[in-house]
Amino acid sequence: MGVNSGILLVDKPQGITSHDVVARMRRLAGTRKIGHAGTLDPMATGLLVLGVDSATRLLHYLVGLDKEYFATIRLGWGTTTDDAEGEPLPATDADRAAVAALTDESIRDAMLRQVGEIDQVPSAVSAVKVDGRRAYQRVRDGEQVELASRRVTVSVFELLASRTGDGCLDLDVRVECSSGTYVRALARDLGSALGTAGHLTALRRSRIGRYSVDEAGELEGFDVAASLIGPADAARRSLPVVEVTGAEAVDLGHGKRVAVDAARIATSDRHASLAAIGPGNRLIAIVERRGDQLKVVTGFPQEVQS
Repeated sequence: MGVNSGILLVDKPQGITSHDVVARMRRLAGTRKIGHAGTLDPMATGLLVLGVDSATRLLHYLVGLDKEYFATIRLGWGTTTDDAEGEPLPATDADRAAVAALTDESIRDAMLRQVGEIDQVPSAVSAVKVDGRRAYQRVRDGEQVELASRRVTVSVFELLASRTGDGCLDLDVRVECSSGTYVRALARDLGSALGTAGHLTALRRSRIGRYSVDEAGELEGFDVAASLIGPADAARRSLPVVEVTGAEAVDLGHGKRVAVDAARIATSDRHASLAAIGPGNRLIAIVERRGDQLKVVTGFPQEVQS
């Protein structure tokens, strides 16, 4: 029999897809109902947050959390995918001259210009949908894809180290950003800002919201039951919480609205989603405030012990 619902943290290795990880975890958990809160490309490593059984309903509230990455950017030439998996684009004499003239100060200045709210054009081989189909699928089918820019927030773009190579310069960087930000697009745009081209050669996701890769288990030998974070504990990390009584939990479980005193709510934002947690540390529902009442947005069934 499968495990109860909850959140799993997996440290994805390089060279496999996020779907491969989900398929492995489905076998280990004994359930097909497993989803993820944001994929990683095959070349990338690091934190994948997975939902099991009814906790997959929580993933909608985790996808939008901010993220942290450690990456390596290579300046000097670009690729067709803005990362190491693409075909290299020819480097020019101008590219080589621009790289030779770079200093840590000029690089940091260019990085600083990409911090804050910026308009970013995703890579053409991204998972962004165009008329219902992923952009990368259209590219693979030979279509020319031009994506619109999107507003994203880069909170931190920090240079950690630099290394000179044969006609290139490698930069180790740390990025903190909003959901929807493409680090390989940062690499591409940083190269352009410095008068050359750039692409991503390594990427590791270290954090999603309050979930850290330091807590994640390696895929080989992963212990699902020991690693499962219960729905209520996961919700406490991800959303403001309102504690409800047993009677209120029953009403919310039936989809009814319940009255609430504003002093009990852990946020002043009337439009915020809240985790309603009942006795026994049980996640009852995700709710929203409607005047002096709480309205169920997403309900969670009571766990049946395996």
